[in-house]
Amino acid sequence: MIHINPDDPARGDVRQLLSEHLADMLATSPAESVHALDHSALSAPSITFWTAREDGELLGCGALKLLDSPHGSAKYGEIKSMRTTATARGRGVATLMLRHILDAARTRDFERIYLETGTEDYFAPARRLYVRNGFTECPPFGSYVMDPNSVFMQLRL
Repeated sequence: MIHINPDDPARGDVRQLLSEHLADMLATSPAESVHALDHSALSAPSITFWTAREDGELLGCGALKLLDSPHGSAKYGEIKSMRTTATARGRGVATLMLRHILDAARTRDFERIYLETGTEDYFAPARRLYVRNGFTECPPFGSYVMDPNSVFMQLRL
């Protein structure tokens, strides 16, 4: 059975997965278009980080970042660092993680969740996952700017 729990982004196996994620992002997109966070940035107080594990084996990770609200007391979040290990791909881990993150956002009374992903074919499975779960494209949010290598998406909760 797959369990999703809060975890430490600096934990050895997690840190390795995040390093692979960052390396893949840099190999796929121009450096100025890579918005992936390393393990130290994912340890920020505004970020909740989870891993998916089965019998202790790391299958994937994901995070929810609290965004500064442009509209006073409304709460907004951003999905960060969604990644599945190569051996766990195709097992539904990303869907489980995404649903877990969205449930956490709803529990915290977030009004909207945003994300940024790439435009390249490499990111097509991620874009399909988000569309299947109700996300729609939107303009850049937060500190992001228009970028031909980025797709911005949102989901109203």
